[in-house]
Amino acid sequence: MKRQFFLILLILTGFFAFAQEGEGGMWLPNEIDPMVPDMQRMGSHLKADDIWDTSKPSLKDAVVRIDNGCTAEFVSGKGLLFTNHHCGYEAIASVSTVEHNYLKDGYWSKSFAEEIPVKGMQISVIDNIKDVTQAILQGVNDDMKPSERQSVIDKNINQYLKRFPEKKFKHYEIKPFYKGNKYYLIERTTYPDVRFVATPPASVGKFGGDTDNWMWPRHTGDFSIFRVYAGPHNEPAEYSKRNKPYRPKKFLKINMNGVNVNDFTMVMGFPGSTDEYLTSYAIKQVQDVRDPVREKVREKTLDILKKHMKESEALRLKLAAKFAHLANYWKFFIGESRGLKKFHAVEAKEKYEREFQKRIDANPEWKAKYGNLLPQLKKLYNQIEKYQAATDIHNEIFYRNIDLTIAYAYIRSLLMEVSSDKNALKEKRDEYKKDLREEVYKSFDPQTDKEVFIALMKHYLQVIPKEFISPDFAKLMKERGVENVAELIYSKSIFAHPDELMKLLDASPKKFVKTVTNDIGFAVLYAQELYFHNKVSNYYYQLKDQINELMRKYMKAQMLAFPEKNFPPDANFTMRVSYGKVRGYQPRDAVYYKPFSHLYGVMEKYIPGDDEFDVPQKLIDLYKKKDYGPYANFDGTMVVDFLATNHITGGNSGSPVLDADGNLIGLAFDGVWEGLMEDLYYRNEISRSIMVDIRYVLFIIDKLGNDKHLIQELTFAKKKKPAAKIKDKPVAPVMH
Repeated sequence: MKRQFFLILLILTGFFAFAQEGEGGMWLPNEIDPMVPDMQRMGSHLKADDIWDTSKPSLKDAVVRIDNGCTAEFVSGKGLLFTNHHCGYEAIASVSTVEHNYLKDGYWSKSFAEEIPVKGMQISVIDNIKDVTQAILQGVNDDMKPSERQSVIDKNINQYLKRFPEKKFKHYEIKPFYKGNKYYLIERTTYPDVRFVATPPASVGKFGGDTDNWMWPRHTGDFSIFRVYAGPHNEPAEYSKRNKPYRPKKFLKINMNGVNVNDFTMVMGFPGSTDEYLTSYAIKQVQDVRDPVREKVREKTLDILKKHMKESEALRLKLAAKFAHLANYWKFFIGESRGLKKFHAVEAKEKYEREFQKRIDANPEWKAKYGNLLPQLKKLYNQIEKYQAATDIHNEIFYRNIDLTIAYAYIRSLLMEVSSDKNALKEKRDEYKKDLREEVYKSFDPQTDKEVFIALMKHYLQVIPKEFISPDFAKLMKERGVENVAELIYSKSIFAHPDELMKLLDASPKKFVKTVTNDIGFAVLYAQELYFHNKVSNYYYQLKDQINELMRKYMKAQMLAFPEKNFPPDANFTMRVSYGKVRGYQPRDAVYYKPFSHLYGVMEKYIPGDDEFDVPQKLIDLYKKKDYGPYANFDGTMVVDFLATNHITGGNSGSPVLDADGNLIGLAFDGVWEGLMEDLYYRNEISRSIMVDIRYVLFIIDKLGNDKHLIQELTFAKKKKPAAKIKDKPVAPVMH
């Protein structure tokens, strides 16, 4: 009786500890049932079959994956899609010209005939998600070696998929969940005829640019519009002038009431990657080692870029995109590390692990199987730390910060393909040319890049353990000096001469191979890269494999030890539901951010002619007249963006934000800097998602774009009397 009482007390204690877990979860929609009571407690009116039902239309039928990694949603019975501006960016760029720059100027089609086909763009509709764990893990046991286990799983997956032969536009894939403890079959249908319908100018859709990225308050009208077309029977079809707008099973109605503080919010989409079940050892390594070493490399690069950007306006413009790109994740590394420290993530994980160990040790069978997991993981994280740090530094310097070394990496990859298949050069040259022009040489300034090369190679030689550096590489740098080696490479190497490299890609495979392998830049970089691979990468991945296998067992053990806890699986680009509430947040003492931004905030940030903070004159005129039409808030202001506690991450961009009845109230597009640790450690008092208010989207379409026919195509939820404004009260962070 005492033991039973102890276990009940343990479970009840755990229940209260995890009472707020729902706001931080990314739940599978086909298994949402256990979370519905919590959702309803927070204000939802939805039932499980409103969200997921394969026998009748449900919300899952309105939410689609764009195959560039974003999310979109149907908003009409004629296949109209809303997504983010940055999600449509590449597609819009592909149909733009110098004469018709739709990215810069925007575009508003006024009829179906004006909608522009986008080559290569397609969307996927999820037909079903099915748990197939039993079939995939048949014949698998914990005594197997990881490679043996994976071999059996791969065989089972291949055998299972034979039941579903691939058809054109119909796809089946089996993906692991819970670190490989469960497997699900994902059935989806792709639609390849997608057409560009409308977009605001970049001064609206990208307002604030990279400066405002991850920051609040935000004032971005981050949306673009597309339409899916289908064949005569509403079936998927390649582009044809005879295709008709697709008729989705379900589309979203628009809620014009807006949102208020503490309103329920639900996001459906395809988040890319989270790692919420890491141990304290892993979290400590991220905050104390991984983020700081990557931050340091980028800081050195950014200081040099900043200096050169002051030299001339032309150089500033040339380097601006590269600076913004590198600063983006430099800011992320700082924010994630600070957030983990501020909210004592390591200590929280340690507390959880002590409770885990106590529960495991209380059960003899569990103790025998799982009792040594945490000590083993701790040992492996200690062993991998220097290899992890070296790998992060190597990757930053060789593949992310220096244009010349990035070009080298592209060509080295192509060289490997050509060495095994001579036709690869002919087949891949256009793809590589495009990537090199757009991803590398667009911002390439030889003098600036050379200075970055010198600074980072000196840093590399100082911080990478000497046993990880090729003796030939170290000798060359020491005897000649990093500056002289850089001068030699930037004057002689083909990687420093984009026009010559582009011509080489048109040469014969024989000439291509000979020229590249004899290149001074290739010789120097390849010597170190190959040595690093042999001394670091091989051992690093062996350790990673051991950690991954133990994490699989740890995940399984957690689910046994905490039966009262619902465990949302980590994100992996499959459809998920997250829910929360509209709330502001307190980032630090005496500072509180309200959850709404407004058009007057756009005007406060407005800088005429600036790349990031300019606005169209027409928007200024509309603001001055307060000509907001029916899209104004009940207090007469024009809300632009709002905050909510929903957990989102990369892949959720463009996801619909839904109200308590499943109506569209916004589009998710970003998170706040202070909560960037949420993919590893979610905290509902600081983790916030940023959404563009659907009324601002409609205001821009109607008043700025004068695109009435799109407004008329939408369906609006029955208008209710707006609730009284609730006072937004700060909630102080809860410190451990």
